[in-house]
Amino acid sequence: MKNENSKDIKSIIRIVIIEDNKFTRSGWEAVIQANKNFSLVGSFSDCENAFASDIWMKTDLVLMDIGLPGISGIEGVKYLKEKYPNILIVMCTVYEDSEEIFQAICAGAVGYLTKRTSPSDLMDALIDAYNGGSPMTPSVARKVISIFQNIKVDDERTRESILNDREQQILNLMAYGKPYNVIAEEVCLSIDGVYYHIRHIYEKLHVHSRAEAVAQGIKKRLIAPPK
Repeated sequence: MKNENSKDIKSIIRIVIIEDNKFTRSGWEAVIQANKNFSLVGSFSDCENAFASDIWMKTDLVLMDIGLPGISGIEGVKYLKEKYPNILIVMCTVYEDSEEIFQAICAGAVGYLTKRTSPSDLMDALIDAYNGGSPMTPSVARKVISIFQNIKVDDERTRESILNDREQQILNLMAYGKPYNVIAEEVCLSIDGVYYHIRHIYEKLHVHSRAEAVAQGIKKRLIAPPK
């Protein structure tokens, strides 16, 4: 990757760190504080303390470990995307588990790096994410490609037998994080009508939450991943 001076950004990127390993956290803090493009607005060892803080309205991007104690990184992504959908999240991990990568991306992470990423590459990745990119360590990117290559593409008949058109429409809006009252307006149904269809979506996909329904919808190619 190029160094940070080769990247063009129009404002300071306000960053929050969530990482339980104090040595890794200190290293990330040093990288961010040394870069004139970044402002470190918070650094935490777990999601619980991070979510209890009042920094989120002044945060642009979160650099977060996936293997956190208590609330996991994946659950942390889900929480942040539900509460603050404009905040960007880049995950970082020691392990390259395919299922965790898939879950983190489906939950809303825009990038996925390993902790072996060099300081210069980390800086470039954060700026890339802020500028609209989806930075990934090459080994992670290969796993992501493999995940989608291994997803069986259902034909239209099978697709229709899983979800009807209205259910697919609602699931697609759910994938974009829209509140249920907004979904109701867009599909011209009452809130109760939306909940009725969501119950059927959960039953058909054998899931129990919005995040699981969206993940299964993408995995089964019922909806496209949100952009």
